[in-house]
Amino acid sequence: MGFEQYHEPASELSDETRTFARMIVSLTEEAEAINWYEQRISLEKDKQAKAIMSNAQQEEFKHFGMDLEFLLRKKPKWRAALKEILFHEGDIVELGEHGEKAEDKA
Repeated sequence: MGFEQYHEPASELSDETRTFARMIVSLTEEAEAINWYEQRISLEKDKQAKAIMSNAQQEEFKHFGMDLEFLLRKKPKWRAALKEILFHEGDIVELGEHGEKAEDKA
C-alpha cells in the first residue's frame, strides 16, 4: 500500500524517486511546523512559553534547511537557479529570471 506522497504506484518507483518523495514531504512538514509556531508565537503572552516555541521553531527551520540542501544536491538545475536568487539584494522577481537562465545552462 502506498503513501499519500506517491502519485504513481510506489512499487514501480525507483528507490531514488521514493527517497526524493519522502524528502519533499519532510520539507513540506517542516514548513508547516514553522508556520504553526509562527502563529502560536504571535499570540503567546507567557514569555517562557514564547521562548520555548521560538527555540522549537528554530529547530524546524534548521530541519527545513537540511531537507532543502539534500534536494538541491540531487537536482543540480535547482541548485543553479537558487544560487542566483538566494542571499542577493535586489528585486526578487528579477533574480528569479536570472535563476531561470542559470537553470537552463546547468
